[in-house]
Order: sequence, then structure tokens, then C-alpha cells
Amino acid sequence: MASKPIIRSVDALHVGQFMFVKIKTTDGVIGYGEAGVWGHVEAAGAAIRRFAEYLVGKPAFDIEHHWNVMHRFSYFQGLAINAAISGIDIALWDIKGKVLGVPVYELLGGACRTKARVYGHIYEKTIEKILEECKKKMDLGYTAFGHINPFLDEGNDQVYFKTHIKKMQDAAENVHKMRAVVGDKVDLLIELHRRLTPAEAVTFCNLIKDDNPMFVEDPIRPENADAMARVADRIAVPIATGERFFTIYEFQALLARDAVEYIRVDVAVCGGITGAKKVAAMAEAHNVQVVPHNPLSPIGLAACLQLAACIPNFAIQEYATGFERGVFTSSTKHLGYDIVDYVPQVENGFVDIPTGLGIGINLLNDAEKIRPPFSQPISMRAHYDGFVVDQ
Repeated sequence: MASKPIIRSVDALHVGQFMFVKIKTTDGVIGYGEAGVWGHVEAAGAAIRRFAEYLVGKPAFDIEHHWNVMHRFSYFQGLAINAAISGIDIALWDIKGKVLGVPVYELLGGACRTKARVYGHIYEKTIEKILEECKKKMDLGYTAFGHINPFLDEGNDQVYFKTHIKKMQDAAENVHKMRAVVGDKVDLLIELHRRLTPAEAVTFCNLIKDDNPMFVEDPIRPENADAMARVADRIAVPIATGERFFTIYEFQALLARDAVEYIRVDVAVCGGITGAKKVAAMAEAHNVQVVPHNPLSPIGLAACLQLAACIPNFAIQEYATGFERGVFTSSTKHLGYDIVDYVPQVENGFVDIPTGLGIGINLLNDAEKIRPPFSQPISMRAHYDGFVVDQ
């Protein structure tokens, strides 16, 4: 039997708004991964370069061992560090699949499915534009819309204030209008982006229950599992949350409290394919469905689809149609489509699971020239009282 491939180099590539990991073995095999902490890509890049000091010279196949070393060696964790671990983990799985001549899902128990249902993004500042975009994406074959925000994606330059009743009723009326346009042909995945208090979340979700959204995402800030459970207990709409979680223990806290029905695991944040597979298994034991989070490039999508292929409790996959350079605008193409060699295309609301070697999608050699580095400016919307608005 041939010896295991050895890691020769680990590079952090800041391409456009994305942070990629490129790992090369001494045999010349290249694996790609993506770090998903898009608000702090430079910090993730620094962590990738730090972990390279450990990884170079090590066997590329020892993924679980490396995963534990990177998580445990200094006691410190966090989004930027764990995003770096995630990108490295994805790249190592990519290498293992390429060396062994199979897609990653074959190394994780084999395929449960050959296609994955997806939802497209809708970003707009007015309800009229949202409804127009709904019609466009229905014509493109989507059967579900996400990041569809009834509180609207108004800019940070717009000072905000509404009375409680106006805030609740305007947003609920927007959901009613969305449902009227899409009928029963499309599932609505309502994005609240943590902008409500628990009291507001209960009020709003009970106002839209008859519109039958598939779920409401991040109705409140996600850090407090007890508060999320309190909301879940008082509403008739399922909650989806978890995209900002970076350890398996945060997901365990949610699941133990019956605070979630759809786990939003971010493969590029929670520890890569290794971490996401662990979260999916915990969710399966709680009869909770998995909705992988990916507002990133097709490299991140590829990692998500490898997970979707091999877990029984996959529900639907985020397919990023917008968010160019961090701006809430809608698109017909997947974010980062021009820097990879393949993008799964939507047909009848589904995409094919990539069957190429590894994760099945590779970064182009000139990706850094196509998209120069971009960093998200630090900015928040102002409230009329002088504080800030989560959105």
C-alpha cells in the first residue's frame, strides 16, 4: 500500500470577499476549503497561516486527529479560529477524496441522495421589489426562497424607528403579500436576522402562522439557548438557527432545550465537514432537520452538498444568489460563480450533488486576479434613539 500523502504547504487565499484554504501535498495533490467568517476574513487568514506551522509535514489523511489538535492545543476558540479550522478541514477532505478517487460523501458512508433541494436568496429594500424578485426566481425554477426579510433589507444609512404595532403589522402584511404571490408553489424561509426581542418574536411569528412559512430564521440573537427555547415554546412556526455557532456544544445546548427544528449548520464555520457531520448526527437523534448555511462561494456550497449527500436528515440547501461585496442585492447567479471550475445549476428547485473527486469543485488558478481582496466595512444601522439596529 502506498504511503499516506504528506502536507507540503497550507496557504490562505483572500479572493474578493472570500477566504480560501489551499493545501498541497508532497505528491502535488491540491485541496480547497473555505473559511466562512465573512465579516472578519483577515483574522481567519491569520489563523490559517498559524495552523500551517503545525500542519506542514503531517499526514494529510489524519483529519480527525488534526481537527482535535487545532481545537484543543491552546484552549482558545472563536469564530475566526474555528472558521480557519473549517477551511482546513474541508481542504483535507478534498485531498483525501482526490487521492482515493472518490467524492467526499463516499468516505462518509455513501450517498443518501443524488440531488439536493435548494433555496435562492432574495434581497430587496421594498416589498414591491421583493415580490418582483419572487416572480423572477419562480420562473427560474426555485421552489423555496430564503433570506426573504419581511422587515426589508434597508440600508445602514436609513435611521430606523417604528412603533411596536407598526413594526409588527407592516412585517406581517409583507409576509401575507409574499404568500399571495407565490401561492403553494414556493416555501418561504423567513429571515429575521436576529433583529427582534423575544417578546417581538412571539408576537410576529404568531401573526404569520397562517402563511405557513417553512421556518423563521434567527428570530432573536442566537447566543442564549434558553431565550430561543422560550420563544420556540410560544409560537406555532418552526425556528431555524445556528449559522453563527462554531462548536458542537452550542448546537447541543439548543437541541437539549427543544429550541430549534431546523439546524443551520455552517460547514465553513462549525469545524468543516468533520464538525458538520457531528452536528448532523446530534440533530438526527433529536429528529431535527439540517439546513446547511452558505452565503459564500461555490467552494462552500460544494462542502455543504457533500454533507447533504450523506446524512438522512438533510432538508434544504442555501444557494447564494446575491450579497456581492457584502451588499444586499439579488442576483440570478451563485455568488462567486466566476472563480471556480463548476457551479451546480438549479433545475426544478434542485441541484445535482457534485460527483467529481473530493468536494467536486475547484478554485481557478487566477481567482485572485479575477476578484481582488475585499473586506466588509464595519457599519451598523442607527436607531432614532442613537443606538444600533440588528439586521
